[in-house]
Amino acid sequence: MFTNNQRQEERTGKHGTPRLQYLQELVSQFQNATDEETKERIVANLANFAYDPYNYAILRQLNVLELFVDCITEPNEKLVEFGIGGLCNACAEPKNVATIVEVDGISLIIKCLSSPVRNTVNYALGALYYMCDYNRATREEILRAEVVDLIERYAAAESVSVSFSNLAKAFLDKHVHTNT
Repeated sequence: MFTNNQRQEERTGKHGTPRLQYLQELVSQFQNATDEETKERIVANLANFAYDPYNYAILRQLNVLELFVDCITEPNEKLVEFGIGGLCNACAEPKNVATIVEVDGISLIIKCLSSPVRNTVNYALGALYYMCDYNRATREEILRAEVVDLIERYAAAESVSVSFSNLAKAFLDKHVHTNT
């Protein structure tokens, strides 16, 4: 369920931690974490906050989108998965897409399409689906021939993964086939 100011006050209570402070604490914990498992847990937690529009401005303020982009460059597949999951969750908001584009996140998200982790591929497909609507330059960067070819292969791979296939078909229907 999405949050609004009233619901947030009810959930936080008189002595609860305000959302900004809570998310800042998570970011600080991530920055100070030395073990991979702790980082994975924190990024997964932050990614869960990225689905709710109430948190979008806070996530931008705290540079969490940049943190997600950094995570998808890591060798740790869990950090990649949770980082791209956070980006996917946040991509419905054009201001979030602008931030991702500014930090050159598109090419990194495209690389996630080749991940061996199914969730990572699904999140990358979802993020690119939303990002195509941002502006013409973003759309052109995403709809390069090699990217469309890969997405077409996922669309055709229904016997391997129905989720890849369905999401890839939706992507192609909205962003490729309507323009031809």
